[in-house]
Amino acid sequence: MSVAKVIAEHMPQLRRYARAVSGSQATGDAAVEGLLQRLLAEPTLFDPGADAREESFRVFARVWNAGAPPAAMRPALLPDLRVEAIGPVARQVFLLTAVEGFTPGQTARILDLSKEKIAQLIEEAGRAISAQVASKVAIIEDEPMIAMDLESIVSSLGHQVVGPARTHSEAVALAQAEHPGLVLADIRLADGSSGLEAVNEILENCAAPVIFITAYPESLLTGERPEPTFLISKPFRAETVKALVSQALFFDEQARPAQRRTA
Repeated sequence: MSVAKVIAEHMPQLRRYARAVSGSQATGDAAVEGLLQRLLAEPTLFDPGADAREESFRVFARVWNAGAPPAAMRPALLPDLRVEAIGPVARQVFLLTAVEGFTPGQTARILDLSKEKIAQLIEEAGRAISAQVASKVAIIEDEPMIAMDLESIVSSLGHQVVGPARTHSEAVALAQAEHPGLVLADIRLADGSSGLEAVNEILENCAAPVIFITAYPESLLTGERPEPTFLISKPFRAETVKALVSQALFFDEQARPAQRRTA
């Protein structure tokens, strides 16, 4: 398959990414057009043995970062306004990992940076976004040490932590009293009740994104029912929690189960 056809297959994602990176659809489309022209002149820039989507973004990043993007870039959508607060390289890292779904390792290759630098930039982006979307975060967790770890991690991003709640009834009461902007919820709670059921009840009156944190991810990732948008497995890494907290607040999507389940 020709390079042009490969790029064409991934054109919608490239245009989306170029728009977010550049700040406008017109500038983004011009950048993608520039990529196509560059590949026509230098087809060897594209490695046919690499993953086609990853390679498309790698070549785009090479062309984009070698050029001189406009000094003033004004995004058109609210989420893009948040992206604008991030430095240009950290912005690319955030968009590649959070929006386009590349792993940190793939992102390192796309941007020709070390994995250590990518981790640093992900944290930088998380701090910048958190400053834009600082929120009240409710923690539903029955293990005191884990609850303390989560509180420390979330507080370091500039958010206000409420809780922790240890049972279904405590969780619902906490949400009703505090109206959190984000919920971090374990699935199995202290009294044997289900954090998933608590979240279902909370979301009936509170439109907040939810991150499930569990030692039993297989109870949610069954492939048979709608699955949560944000899920962290125990034991977790602080960097993972920070990244998902920033993503959840940035996109403001709800991990609302479509029907009641027990776990």
